[in-house]
Amino acid sequence: MTAAAVAMTTLTTTTEPTLQRLLTWLSPAYPVGAYTYSHGLEMAVEDGLVVNRAGLLAYLRAVLEAGAGRVDGALLAAAWRAAEAGEDATLDAVAELAAAWRGTAETALETMAQGSAFLKVTLAAWPEPRLSAFAARQGGNAAHPVAFGAAAAWQGVPLRVTLFGFLSAFAANIVSAGVRLVPLGQTDGQITTAQLLPHLEAATEAALAADLDTLGSAAPLLDHFSMRHETQYTRLFRS
Repeated sequence: MTAAAVAMTTLTTTTEPTLQRLLTWLSPAYPVGAYTYSHGLEMAVEDGLVVNRAGLLAYLRAVLEAGAGRVDGALLAAAWRAAEAGEDATLDAVAELAAAWRGTAETALETMAQGSAFLKVTLAAWPEPRLSAFAARQGGNAAHPVAFGAAAAWQGVPLRVTLFGFLSAFAANIVSAGVRLVPLGQTDGQITTAQLLPHLEAATEAALAADLDTLGSAAPLLDHFSMRHETQYTRLFRS
């Protein structure tokens, strides 16, 4: 059975309130500011390295397989498991690791700003004492995948569905940036999203099996784009 089939099977046993929360949290309309980040893609487009749909797909594959997508998936899984087990010290350690695990100032801003916004709005709309206590311990600041994973665990959202959804939304945001930056048509954007399915499935499986003690990333060119984006003359995005 493929990861997509497993995810669909899990979704059929998820209660409507739980599913509604997950879909809301993953929506582009959820006010975490995700639309303001391109994850370095803006610089890659200016350099002429992403000029069409194939280039955008290649960029996304690198992010998911060897960059922040791989790391964030593992962090989310670790946070979900720690939260579900009630291991506050472990969850706090994952949060500390996530806050340090960024290669550039802009990608650090990207994950921390979205995570902090996610905590604030989620606690307002879906109050949860454990999430509130976690946010207080972190001073209201936590990396997005850690905050998302903990909230999902405490709201009863299954881990695999949480992971697949989070990675899908992360990739979809970069696709949206690519549609505007390259530029591409909306149809090309949707074709790219459709072609991402096997890579999202693989990234989900990798995150489920990851060991934070041995995990790392291997995408220096992505960090290079991000660092140069800090001084890019004309910018639409914050990363």
